[in-house]
Amino acid sequence: MSLLDVIFRRRSIRRYKSKPVPDDVLKNILEAGRLAPSADNIQPWHFIVVTAPEIKRELSRGMWRSFIKDSAFTIVGCGDKTNKWSTVDVAIALENMVLAAEAQEVGSCWIGAFEEEEIKKLLGIPGNLKVVALVSFGYPAEKPNPRNKKNLETIVHYNRF
Repeated sequence: MSLLDVIFRRRSIRRYKSKPVPDDVLKNILEAGRLAPSADNIQPWHFIVVTAPEIKRELSRGMWRSFIKDSAFTIVGCGDKTNKWSTVDVAIALENMVLAAEAQEVGSCWIGAFEEEEIKKLLGIPGNLKVVALVSFGYPAEKPNPRNKKNLETIVHYNRF
């Protein structure tokens, strides 16, 4: 499968099979994040892999995150507050992980709706880090249809707006 195939078929998965993801597949996902580009190669990131059912249940609290409890694991991406590019760098790394997961037939869902202080307290995240996003991962128990997207002609401009 080509990289374009992976990108074009990826969907946000909110229903997971109760099937563990093998360690080598998880390692590939994490390695894809580790190898992501970052401004000046600072790599201002930390990733917390949450596999414990009780912690996943706590992360699931909230209208937009109820499916986290059923994921095989959820990765919490954090960036150094002192680095002005850390939010972008962490997002790039997490997207690499999403694509690496999809290439291995593991689904994912990007989660941006959360109370940062609750997440930091629950996971013991130090004050110098900010939570950028959570991404749940697992084998899909659903196959969502493609979402409507804007046409290229509406969003792409050449040389000037």
